[in-house]
Amino acid sequence: MLDTRNQVVRLGNTRMQWIFALSANLALMLYGLETGWMSPITRSLLSDESPIGVPLTDNEVSLVASILCVFGAISAPFYSYIADIYGRKYAVITVPTFGMLSWITRLSFPSTVGLVVGRAFAGVAAGGSFIVVPMYVKEISQDDIRGLLGSLLVMALNSGILFMYIMGAYLDYFLVLWMVLSLSILTIVLMIKMPESPSFLVKKGYVELVPAIRVLLFQEATKTIAFLRGLDVDNESVKREIDILKKQQLYFESLPKTSLVAIFKNKNWRGLVILALLIITVHATNGTFAIINYGSSILASSGVQSSISAEMQALSFPVMLIIGSLVSMGCVERFGRKPLLVGCLLISACSTGTMGCGMLLQANGISPPSWLPVLAMVCTIFGYAAGICPLPFIIMSEMLNFQIRAKVMGLVLMHSWCMSFLQLMLYAPITATLGMYTTFFCFAGINLVGFFVALILLPETKGKSDEQIEEEFRKK
Repeated sequence: MLDTRNQVVRLGNTRMQWIFALSANLALMLYGLETGWMSPITRSLLSDESPIGVPLTDNEVSLVASILCVFGAISAPFYSYIADIYGRKYAVITVPTFGMLSWITRLSFPSTVGLVVGRAFAGVAAGGSFIVVPMYVKEISQDDIRGLLGSLLVMALNSGILFMYIMGAYLDYFLVLWMVLSLSILTIVLMIKMPESPSFLVKKGYVELVPAIRVLLFQEATKTIAFLRGLDVDNESVKREIDILKKQQLYFESLPKTSLVAIFKNKNWRGLVILALLIITVHATNGTFAIINYGSSILASSGVQSSISAEMQALSFPVMLIIGSLVSMGCVERFGRKPLLVGCLLISACSTGTMGCGMLLQANGISPPSWLPVLAMVCTIFGYAAGICPLPFIIMSEMLNFQIRAKVMGLVLMHSWCMSFLQLMLYAPITATLGMYTTFFCFAGINLVGFFVALILLPETKGKSDEQIEEEFRKK
C-alpha cells in the first residue's frame, strides 16, 4: 500500500508551481527595472537636453532617487494588511498595479513633480515586493523545491536591473517608459490567473463563522493544492498536506500575541533585534544601492579616460549582481552564513576604500589606472549580491523564533528602507560638498564596521534551532 502511495506522489508534477512562481516574480523584475532606471537616465536629466524639458539639480535628482525608499517604508504595513484580509494573490497584484501608476505618471507629466510623484508610486510598489511575493511563492511551493523557487526572487530582481541598464543606455527615454508600462499591464493580466494561496484559504476557513462557507474554503484549499501538485484531490499526499496546514494554523492561533515593547523588554530578544538592526543598516548603506542608482554618472565623473562609454561599463554591474547571486546559491549551504557574510563585507570594504583612494588621487592630479573604478565597483557589487544582500534576511529568519519573527522582520524591513533613503538623499550633497572620494571612504567605513560586527557578534545559524542560536548569542 505504501509503495502504491509513493508511486502516486511521483506521478504529480511541479509545472503549475513554476508557472505561478515565475508570474509572481515578474513583480520583482519590475522592481529591478525601477531600481536600474536612475543609473542610465541621471546624466540625461542633469543635462540641458533633459527629456522633461529642464535640467534637474543635484538635490532634485537625489529627491527623485530617494523618495522611492520613503514610500517603500510607509507602504509595508499596508501590504501585510491586504495579504491577511483579502489574500496573498490580491496583495501580489497590488504591486505591479502601483508600478503601472508610476510609469503612467511619468509619461503623462514629464516634469520634476511628475518624476517625484511617479517614483513615490514606485515606492508603494517596492514596499510590497519583498513581503508578499516571497510569502505567496513559499505558500504555493512544495517542500522539496521551495528553496529553488524562492531563489527566483533575486534572479528576477537582478535581471530587471540588467534589462533597464541596456534599455536606458540605448533607447529613447519615452520609449523605455512605454515598454515598462506595457510589461506592467501584461504582468497584472497574467497574475489574475494565479490561484489563491492554500495557506490563506485554510486561515480564512478557521476565521469564517458560517459552517457551510468554512467547508467550501477548505475544499478550495484542497483543490488548489491538488492543482499545484498535479495530483487528484483524493490523493493521500494532498490530504496530508491540507491536514498539516490546518494544524499549523491552529498552532499559530494558540500562540500568545507579542508586542514590540515586550520583545525589547526581553534581554535575549532585545540583543538579537539590535544585532539584526546593525546588520541591516550595513546592508542598506554599504554603497551598493548608490552605485546601482548612480552607476553611469559615478563612472563618468571619476575622471578616468576610457574608449568604452560609462553606460557600457556600467552594464557590468547587473551582470555581476547575477553572478554574485549564483555564487551565493552555491556557497551558502556549503560554507555557512557567517563566513560568507564576513568575507563579502571585507571585499566590499576593500573595494569601496580602493575606489575612494583612486578618486582622491584623481582629485590631486594623479591618474589611476583606467580599469580601477570599474573593478572596484564590480567587486563591491559582487560582495553585495553574494552575501550582503541575501544573507541578513536568511540569518534573521533563522535566529528569530516563530513568536517574534513577523514583527521583528517588519521592523527591520522598514528600517532598511529608511536607511536606503538616507543613503540616496545624502549621496549628492556629500559628494558635491566634500568630494566623491569622501562618500566612498564613508562606504568603506560602514562595510568595515559591518565586518567586525559580523565577525565578533554574529552567531552561525546554519543547521541550528533558534533556541541553540539564542544560547550561543547569550554567551557572546
